Amino acid sequence: GGGAYGAAKAGGSFELGRFVQQPQVLARIASAVFALIVFACLVGEGYTNVSSSSELFCIFNHNEDACRYGIGIGVLAFLACIFFFMVDIYFPQISNTTDRKYLVLADLAFSGLWTFLWFIGFCFLTNQWSWTPAEHVRIGADSARAAITFSFFSIFSWVSALEPSP
Repeated sequence: GGGAYGAAKAGGSFELGRFVQQPQVLARIASAVFALIVFACLVGEGYTNVSSSSELFCIFNHNEDACRYGIGIGVLAFLACIFFFMVDIYFPQISNTTDRKYLVLADLAFSGLWTFLWFIGFCFLTNQWSWTPAEHVRIGADSARAAITFSFFSIFSWVSALEPSP
């Protein structure tokens, strides 16, 4: 066996090819890309205005909370992916089983929480989009749909990050 949390394998050399082929790393890369797409769509075209006013409002039924939620979980998910990606790179060098255990548990807890938050985000954005009057959407409809779509994909990318690595 690999010992507790793979501690018997600690100290091995880093091989980029093998590292990138790990399912957990691929899931983390997908999660980062999806999060980047969601918050980029919302920041880029998630706020619009009517022709009679220069005041910006959220494209999702004028609900500022919908845009803030999508941007917030997107940014935090992207930053967390970078953090856990760095942990994945450094993980083989950690020989202390307690440290390895806490890192694995933190990764599992965060992935579980973010799976749930992306599900809530998908439901929230979809609901607000369904109540958005068509005449209020001149520009940004494709970005709104992309944010909804990639928040849905994010649910599955974070669930796949919950799978234990071999």
